[in-house]
Amino acid sequence: MASSSSVRLHHLPFTSRRSPTPTNLQLCATSCQWRQLPVPGAAPPSLRLRATGASQPLGSDSNALLSRGTEEVEKVEEELKPAPRLKIAVVGFGNFGQFLTRTLVAQGHTVLAHSRSDHSAVAASMGVRFFPDPHDLCECHPDVVLLATSILSAESVVRSLPLHRLRRDTLFADVLSVKEFPKRLLLGALPEEMDIICTHPMFGPESARDGWAGLPFMFDRVRVRDTCSARRALAEAFLGVFAQEGCRMVEMSCAEHDAHAAETQFLTHTVGRMLAALELRATPIDTRGHETLLGLVENTCSDSFDLYNGLFMYNNNSTELLNRLDWAMDAVKKKLFDGLHDVLRRQLFHVGEGEGGAERTEVLAVVPGSGPDNDDGRATAMATIKSGEENN
Repeated sequence: MASSSSVRLHHLPFTSRRSPTPTNLQLCATSCQWRQLPVPGAAPPSLRLRATGASQPLGSDSNALLSRGTEEVEKVEEELKPAPRLKIAVVGFGNFGQFLTRTLVAQGHTVLAHSRSDHSAVAASMGVRFFPDPHDLCECHPDVVLLATSILSAESVVRSLPLHRLRRDTLFADVLSVKEFPKRLLLGALPEEMDIICTHPMFGPESARDGWAGLPFMFDRVRVRDTCSARRALAEAFLGVFAQEGCRMVEMSCAEHDAHAAETQFLTHTVGRMLAALELRATPIDTRGHETLLGLVENTCSDSFDLYNGLFMYNNNSTELLNRLDWAMDAVKKKLFDGLHDVLRRQLFHVGEGEGGAERTEVLAVVPGSGPDNDDGRATAMATIKSGEENN
């Protein structure tokens, strides 16, 4: 017969010490909260709002103030959020592309570089990956493709990109100095799913050597889908790159930009290259104005001639501006020569009227005309006036 199972009981160790019974005073203390009595003459303590979402026994105006304060707090918190880090493909890693890349890297963005020329050494010194093959570049799926090529090569570069290897939500942006041309190019070459922002930083390596703060940055949201919050956020994050550096953000259409740029940029480059053709040099007696002209020559001629040629060929307003420049030069010359003619007439008809002996006066003047002795349309006229003599 099997033995019955035994049950072993475990008892807690017995102690002879019992917990003291709490007094009535201790029981009251646990259920009460102590507060400091106000000091006579002291300012009352400030009130703190602990729950804005709860129903408040206040009027509608007070509730509106509370909700407004909550919105301001949320706005401040939104501004304090770190800017999103983007993966930006810089297509065209020349002088201006490298200039932009330095700031992009300093802000913490990932930059992928591509160019037809080999700039791998420069890219490595910046901590940037360089891709000679555009297929390898697009397979990295950048968030933004930034077109920083020359104006003359922009179309061939865009046509060479394997767009089918990019994501459909890729944002395309350009920094070309003209805007109507890249707008038409990108709208015609890119799939409809891709967004487009045309921009123009109105500065370069020379004018922004001390930073971008206060310098104008033009942009036009050519195609950004407002229905998708992610696409809007990507566009704002890209524009935030320049806003973060303190640029003066100017939103305008591409057509309006080209109308203004013909004067602000093409005219500036034209005058600078005209002065360079004059071979201006610094002198020991330079004025402030002359130093400004020398600085203009340095700033404009440091850019490639392809840039200047692109400003002329791809801006419909450039030809009209050149015609106006010729008219302005002719108007100034006419005013000068009209004054010269007045002096010449007075000398011809009023010399030798005083009393006394014979006087001989020679007048030499350069008069605009179609003289036979000069191929450039100027004739030299010399008048010799004899007074008090008879010619036999």
